[in-house]
Amino acid sequence: MADRMAFFTTPRCPRERRDPQERLGDHREVYREGALLPVVADQAARCMDCGLPFCHHACPLGNLVPDWNTLVAHDDWRAAAARLLATNNFPEFTGRLCPAPCESACVLAIDAEAVTIKNVELAIADRAWESGYDAPQPPERLTGLRVAVVGSGPAGLAAAQQLTRAGHTTTVYERADRIGGLLRYGIPPFRLEKHRLDRRIDQMRAEGTVFRTGVAVGRDLPADDLRERSDALVVAVGATRCRDLPVPGRRLSGVHQAISYLTLANRVDEGDYPDSPVSAEGRRVVIVGGGDTAADCLGTALRQRAAAVTQFDINPRPPGRRAADQPWPVHPKVYRETTSHEEAGDAADGPRVFAATTVGFEAGADGRLAAVRFAEARRGDRRPRPGTERTLPVDLALLALGFSGPGHNGALVGQLGLSVDPRGNLARGEDFAGGADGVFVAGDAGRGQSLIVWAIAEGRAVAAAVDRHLRGRTELPAPVAPSDGPLTV
Repeated sequence: MADRMAFFTTPRCPRERRDPQERLGDHREVYREGALLPVVADQAARCMDCGLPFCHHACPLGNLVPDWNTLVAHDDWRAAAARLLATNNFPEFTGRLCPAPCESACVLAIDAEAVTIKNVELAIADRAWESGYDAPQPPERLTGLRVAVVGSGPAGLAAAQQLTRAGHTTTVYERADRIGGLLRYGIPPFRLEKHRLDRRIDQMRAEGTVFRTGVAVGRDLPADDLRERSDALVVAVGATRCRDLPVPGRRLSGVHQAISYLTLANRVDEGDYPDSPVSAEGRRVVIVGGGDTAADCLGTALRQRAAAVTQFDINPRPPGRRAADQPWPVHPKVYRETTSHEEAGDAADGPRVFAATTVGFEAGADGRLAAVRFAEARRGDRRPRPGTERTLPVDLALLALGFSGPGHNGALVGQLGLSVDPRGNLARGEDFAGGADGVFVAGDAGRGQSLIVWAIAEGRAVAAAVDRHLRGRTELPAPVAPSDGPLTV
């Protein structure tokens, strides 16, 4: 411990954000540049260096949180970076995008405010880049073995980096025109500026990883041919099959999947379009869904100057504190306000309507979307409560209902001998193996839609499994097994 009493004498102080109205004028990161540095050492000192640090167990990466907290408190940034990078390939991503289950499991959170673990992690990650502590690590020697990784989201990238550093010649295949998966096209720049992703990809290239974009394995390149030309193949295609909303009017012009909307907005930021083909500018928008994707749509619509935005969440408003059935150290479902909701205004719940179920969409005289019908959702079955139906005028509807599987094509599944489990994900064993010999499945494609920390953890773990398959042993870390899950009661 850096200070035995800091957790008692120093209050929690999270990273400072830019003014919400200022943020709406650009697409830059919501946090004030350099705002962490004046306070982060004091915040790190609040860590009690617990004998049983549950933050380790809540984080699938097994981040060495007390270690790097103490080092930051003592101003030893180089050693702190070494501890952080020992367990996490991409802390600059998780420090911005992860909902921080580690903080929910912080021992301080039992009856006080948790350590700002996520902010400390981000400060270390950014300082590591600025100071050259996170330099490329090319292998000392090559094994002569070749590995193909299909998919360039966080799981695929983590697997590729680990395998390249282990000396295997690793090639990543991505069907889109740029590397990054949902990090590239699903996450808005105000949450993750893309130069940070480009910087990491450049590092991986410097280490020896090869990237091939615009290649849909199974269609453009037969998957079985790729397997024959490789000593092992990792399928990390993510969970990209969007859940739909089977209600009247779903096919009206003006009703879109959220990921399509966000992809177009991100392509504007990449310079592909001067303006988004599906813009919220001047339109009345409804967002159906209550998760992170819905919040990203909200922040994007506000920046596009929507006339009005309403968000339907089918769940009741969560409580402000942990419920009895979600005790410490689990990550509880409590009321949270994202930066996008902060930007939406000062009303009690902002644009959110809780316990709202969508009944249908209505067309106007021109045949396009003109209104949405919704009702109060009953507890339990979420069906519309009789007598509560209302109509809201809208011009644009965005469906942010999550993802139900990898959206794999039949060719990829058949060519690699893969099978699908009852949840619609690609089946794999406890060693991540699936289908033909030497084929492995990692990330959301096998786990289902999950958090970025789980994707990175699976990427690291599948790399260890592949290395063991190829050489009969491995020194690579395997932080999770396919059957592992978050902390539960």
